[in-house]
Amino acid sequence: MATEKPVTVTEEQLEILEYNFCKVNKHPDATTLCLIAAETGLSEEQTLKWFKQRLAEWRKSEGLPSESGSVRD
Repeated sequence: MATEKPVTVTEEQLEILEYNFCKVNKHPDATTLCLIAAETGLSEEQTLKWFKQRLAEWRKSEGLPSESGSVRD
């Protein structure tokens, strides 16, 4: 079973990702995710993984469960 290498995100990519997370949508749809991936130069899978991890961090900082499908922010 192969292990995934962590993705190294540049400062510029991080700014784009954070902007979209904070200002646009914490739960991007497939089209938005594709556009963000194209803008950052990351794959859609890498972008989705970043959003999932960032959402879990955000939920933890807000005192919410890390995984919850019923509460939308």
